[in-house]
Amino acid sequence: MTSATRRPERPSSLVPPRLIATDLDGTLLRDDKSVSPRTVAALAAAEKAGVEVFFVTGRPARWMDVVSDHVHGHGLAICGNGAAVVDLHGGPGAHRFVKVRELARQNALEAVTLVRAAAPGTVYAVEQTYGFHQEPDYPKLHMERPDTLAPAEELLAEGAVTAREPVLKILAHHPDMDPDAFLTLARLAVGDRATVTRSSPSALLEISGPGVSKASTLALCCAERGISHEEVVAFGDMPNDVEMLTWAGRSYAMGNAHPDVLAAASGRTVGNNEDGVAVVIERLLAGQF
Repeated sequence: MTSATRRPERPSSLVPPRLIATDLDGTLLRDDKSVSPRTVAALAAAEKAGVEVFFVTGRPARWMDVVSDHVHGHGLAICGNGAAVVDLHGGPGAHRFVKVRELARQNALEAVTLVRAAAPGTVYAVEQTYGFHQEPDYPKLHMERPDTLAPAEELLAEGAVTAREPVLKILAHHPDMDPDAFLTLARLAVGDRATVTRSSPSALLEISGPGVSKASTLALCCAERGISHEEVVAFGDMPNDVEMLTWAGRSYAMGNAHPDVLAAASGRTVGNNEDGVAVVIERLLAGQF
């Protein structure tokens, strides 16, 4: 059984860690998007000690260049909030999709319609394995130009230019709503048609396939390796990390974390700009936990 929501049955401090799962933005990365020398050294020491390190992020694979040099051995990362497992060997632009958990087009269309009705003014972008498309009014939130500008209904239609690749997630932005209120409203509107979460400080939601999350994909990857949830140590800072932090045997909210994350994690570390992930890894390897 690989439930992504259960809590450990015995004290996880008694179980040596076999895998570290860490979010990137606001967690492993500093605010300037760099990986500090201390963090680089901690990651290398963990893998030298036989502990696998997985980056588990909402980022698409093409935005993984900042950490691709630090994925050792297996070379894998979980991207798109669990929508894809990617082999980062070969560097930026040469990644290979090992596992894809797509958002069915019908589910995507229904989610777009329902959220737009519940929150008029919502605009969308479509994230695919290699493509990025958006509506004309979608704001410039990302450091790239979209491949296509068109209404979401056209982008998701059968026979559209996007039909050649799987849809990994939909991005939904609202210009005025409170981010947490937008998330609650969208989850109620969408129901079980899709998974809705957020990782941005703005009112930007991420919509993935039903049951697709960082936690559920991490659970699949761990099951393939014979690793139990008790043997996983996880780090995060935003609502899209909550399920992963709840599932892992030991979990740490960053000092800069969202209140929901602080409530979900079993422990807490200092902020991302203070190398909070490295602080915990160093102590784990020293046997201090």
